[in-house]
Amino acid sequence: MARLKKIVLAYSGGLDTSVIVRWLQENYGCEVVTFTADIGQGEEVEPARAKAESLGVREIFIEDLREEYAQDFVFPMFRANTVYEGEYLLGTSIARPLIAKRLIEIAKQTGADAISHGATGKGNDQVRFELGAYALKPDIRIIAPWREWELDSRVKLMNYCKAHDIPVGMKRGSKSPYSMDANLLHISYEGGNLEDPWEEPDEAMWRWTTSPESAPDTPTYLTLTYTSGDITAVDTAPLSPAGVIEKLNIIAGRNGIGRTDIVENRYVGMKSRGCYETPAGTLMLKAHRAIESLTLDREVAHLKDQLMPRYAELIYNGYWWAPERQVLQTAIDATQSVVNGEVRLKLYKGSVSVVGRRSDSDSLFDANIATFEEDEGAYNQSDAEGFIKLNALRLRTASFRGRKF
Repeated sequence: MARLKKIVLAYSGGLDTSVIVRWLQENYGCEVVTFTADIGQGEEVEPARAKAESLGVREIFIEDLREEYAQDFVFPMFRANTVYEGEYLLGTSIARPLIAKRLIEIAKQTGADAISHGATGKGNDQVRFELGAYALKPDIRIIAPWREWELDSRVKLMNYCKAHDIPVGMKRGSKSPYSMDANLLHISYEGGNLEDPWEEPDEAMWRWTTSPESAPDTPTYLTLTYTSGDITAVDTAPLSPAGVIEKLNIIAGRNGIGRTDIVENRYVGMKSRGCYETPAGTLMLKAHRAIESLTLDREVAHLKDQLMPRYAELIYNGYWWAPERQVLQTAIDATQSVVNGEVRLKLYKGSVSVVGRRSDSDSLFDANIATFEEDEGAYNQSDAEGFIKLNALRLRTASFRGRKF
């Protein structure tokens, strides 16, 4: 196999990826380029520059991708009302295709012939990063150190740092016992006592949400404005996609909304228990379904619901850049031109309720037809008799013949 000239590494600036920089330099004898993305994880990313420089990295990319993440990945996903296995709003999954895309773009820009990441050999992220990379650049080489090296514990990583003069920043306070991943849409927790699915999460674990018991005693109301299936304003104030998510995270979080505790089926085959905080996403899912209930044709809405589990599975498993996901996205987006209007939500102690929805131009709700009062001839109730008998024909025929199935 040809010797590598340059590798682009997805670099967080933390312990693992700092070790990976030196390990790549030492084991592959080539230049390493680092790429650090701000996708709303809530931590400063600029310090990664100094760490990369101290490791001898000459080409350093640090980018604010919050708007691109929200507009081109999160919002399209929510147009489909996407939920994996009934509960997971895919906060980690949907961030990976953007990182894979930028890794490949930077590789092309810098003339690199390989990319690298810090995902472990047990998780889904290795699959997501690599499927995306191969879809966008089929001849790219991918280096996954966790599948190659023997540094399989924190002690070994720290010893490697000491032996190779790698600076390790020590944070004040106690280290979290959980493996966490955060971005604009969510924060996830795995490991520690969560590895026992019977153990209740410690209240101190949660970072973004107030406990429902401690949330305000009075409800919060807010109105979301939809344009072609996307939220464009909160309480009439126009906001960018990232601005929408940031604002809703704050409002929902202080009302104790957005916590999920699930056991999910990883694509690599194992079951894994994870806890998630997705405050904004919880509101977005509820409100989007509400505005669609008013504006979408019945059969279109039902077809979307049938397609959604497959769409969610594609995102979870790492197939964002696959043709089948793009075909589904085209179909989903085609339904959204009529999804316009407003939804009013009531937030109270961990729960969110839809208390109003309206669409002046695209509502299919006709009060003259739906009313229990006099409808002035808008609906002929006697027509229902023939409708019912036609639909009962096969049932009656089977019953006459004594058939059960």
